[in-house]
Amino acid sequence: MTADELLTGATRALCLGIGGGGDVVGALAAAAHAESLGTPAEVGGLTWERRPIDPLPGPRRIDELEHAEILHPHAALAGAETTGPGGFHFAESRMAGVLGRPTVLIDPNGGPGGIAAGIAAAAERLGCDLVVLLDVGGDVLAHGDEPGLASPLADAVVLAAAPALASGGLGVTGAVFGAGCDGELTPAEVAERVAEVRAAGGDLGVSDPSPEALRQLEAALPHVPTEASAMAVRCARGGRGRAEIRGGRRTVELTADGGRVQWFDPEVALRSAARLAAAVRGTRDLEDADAILSARGVRTELAYERDAAS
Repeated sequence: MTADELLTGATRALCLGIGGGGDVVGALAAAAHAESLGTPAEVGGLTWERRPIDPLPGPRRIDELEHAEILHPHAALAGAETTGPGGFHFAESRMAGVLGRPTVLIDPNGGPGGIAAGIAAAAERLGCDLVVLLDVGGDVLAHGDEPGLASPLADAVVLAAAPALASGGLGVTGAVFGAGCDGELTPAEVAERVAEVRAAGGDLGVSDPSPEALRQLEAALPHVPTEASAMAVRCARGGRGRAEIRGGRRTVELTADGGRVQWFDPEVALRSAARLAAAVRGTRDLEDADAILSARGVRTELAYERDAAS
């Protein structure tokens, strides 16, 4: 079954940006595609903001949120006024302001089990029977030895929650938008990982954002800080060549694949390319998952944030 068939057969889709920060903008690309097929869609992401937004290391707990509708110890609905400690606004709060309706916030501190339970609670609250787990960039499919890999933990623990979601009765699909656009895996590395999933039988197709979807994304970009999703939009608009992000610390190669959504079966990915997600599948919580990746020699965004804060 293709992603289009899954989306068409769903009552409502919950599209989540699983890398934290501005991945909720990428999730909007998936939601717009679902709606182009006649399926209503909601968007959301994680309580994990980048250091320029939230200087505290790691993701925020749900009980740290202000002005949010708590759905579960690991899930909440965010409005435009939802804030974290110190008063910062999440990317999802800003997206709620753009869309004029609440977005979903998932707290990944509980590891795959807590994440799955939180997503299930949010899906029930919003009447969604399909969940899209979307990563901007492609490091969700990382092996762990890629030279540019810098933030593998969030994507890994959320993808690792997919089997529990499926066993609970929800449809689940994975997606990559903006291959290589976060400056971590290169477009060639992402293509290799997608090919690995395809060879294992997990390719669910590719979609190009429609003109209306691109207009929606471009309307969100001035309000939701995200360089990676902005690079993906540039790719979709025909941008090619190289561009700097992260204040010049990272370089992005703009390609045709960077402007597409590549859909995949999460469970097949866990058995093939997504080695880091497979490694943390049975972890108790985020700390446990971080320890497992660290033991494999993989430096995570949590380790970086803790070092920077100290």
